[in-house]
Amino acid sequence: MKHAMVVYGTRPETIKLAPVVQKLKKSKHFRTTLVVTAQHREMLDQMNRVFGLKPDIDLDLMRERQTLWDLTALVIEKMVAVYRSTQPDVVIVQGDTTTAFVSALAAFYLRIPVAHVEAGLRSGNIYSPFPEEVNRRLIGVVTSYHFAPTERARQNLFHEGIRENVWVTGNTVVDALLWLTEAKEHLLDECFRKLLNGTSDVGKIVLLTMHRRENWGEPMRRVFQMLKDLLLRRNDVFLVYPVHPNPVVKDLAYEIFHGVKNALLTSPLDYPTLVSVMMNAHLIMTDSGGIQEEAPTFKKPVLVLRDTTERPELIESGAGKLVGTDPGVILEELEKLLDDEAYYERFRATENPFGDGKASERIVDILEKKISE
Repeated sequence: MKHAMVVYGTRPETIKLAPVVQKLKKSKHFRTTLVVTAQHREMLDQMNRVFGLKPDIDLDLMRERQTLWDLTALVIEKMVAVYRSTQPDVVIVQGDTTTAFVSALAAFYLRIPVAHVEAGLRSGNIYSPFPEEVNRRLIGVVTSYHFAPTERARQNLFHEGIRENVWVTGNTVVDALLWLTEAKEHLLDECFRKLLNGTSDVGKIVLLTMHRRENWGEPMRRVFQMLKDLLLRRNDVFLVYPVHPNPVVKDLAYEIFHGVKNALLTSPLDYPTLVSVMMNAHLIMTDSGGIQEEAPTFKKPVLVLRDTTERPELIESGAGKLVGTDPGVILEELEKLLDDEAYYERFRATENPFGDGKASERIVDILEKKISE
């Protein structure tokens, strides 16, 4: 039996690796070890509880106001020690976090094969998103098994000279989302009622998530101020904003939206509650990658608050639009989606371009064959 080690540290990684872990645990070919860095401590713990994951090794590396270089140094030191003591046959990482990149690099230093879930995403700009775009490119260089979510992602790898051991599997976030909506339907309903505290008539819900480093400061301030002005003149719109705990984001958000009655600012939502809001939202505004992949499942229009996206399939499918952080551009699109029913329905007339819910099964099947060779 081979030893598969799954390493993760943030909420998005947990969500997207949970279905893979579930399949690995059922495999007769692998014994599986879960290692967490706790890059996002509280949000990571929430997701582990939702999906029933119990880490075997918890490095607990989160520190207040931690810099990228501090985290990078900690992860590489700790992961090298973990690999040396446990001797995995393959290390599985997901996406583009510092945890994923540095864990992959440490495995490469010890000549341990790396499997990269969600390989091949590219925005074309090394500073957007920062540092994720560089992280995912560098992971690709040291990866042995590339699991691309879409054909475009596979082509990105192809153009970089990565042409062997690349498979298009779909995105595991769709697997996680379908599992949650089927297995936890009553929980989702209860989460939504609890969030709104019994209020039923709140108008058209706009879900906002905004936390990317490249949007910190003035871009974020402009977007928040535009939304505040909209909310003050339109009682038929209700904003739900789960605020990232980083003080750079949190302090600004609570400063600008203070006293706005139709703006609900919360701490980061557990995944079931976030999914329940997506299901009930009229539209979604986000700079998050994962939500771009999830929203089409519920046929919710997405305004992407970025200048580039490594998930162009959303835009090409017609389910979303890239609007950047220019308040005028965003407001124009926002009000059209709020008021123009025909325009709104064009966004909804699409299928999710990111997967069919069987990505995790494909990934584990491939690993069983390749690792045993």
